[in-house]
Amino acid sequence: MRTNAELKGAVVDYAKNQPVFNGYKAAKYSRKYLRDHEANIALYRAAQETFRRILSGAKLPKVDALKAESQKLTTEKRAAYKEYRAVRKDMQEVVTAKENIDRLFSLTDAQKNKERQR
Repeated sequence: MRTNAELKGAVVDYAKNQPVFNGYKAAKYSRKYLRDHEANIALYRAAQETFRRILSGAKLPKVDALKAESQKLTTEKRAAYKEYRAVRKDMQEVVTAKENIDRLFSLTDAQKNKERQR
């Protein structure tokens, strides 16, 4: 899920800063233009690097496909979390029962030790 969210963020950064980078290219990579728009160009290049790292040269998926995949993963996560909560509740009940049994045995052991001491 991390790469999906990271990829969606990179798509947004790329789209927002593409006009600025195109202006930089139109200005023939002017140092003055770079100095004026350095932050936007850095975000654009970081987004490109993220694409290269995550996609490994594959074609960039459509935003709708990314949203659909994210929704699918979220649905799976919620289902898994429901199962986790049920299992955790069962475990807590078992731990409580074990503690109760241990407490009962320790009480009877303590009573036997008192009788032995008398």
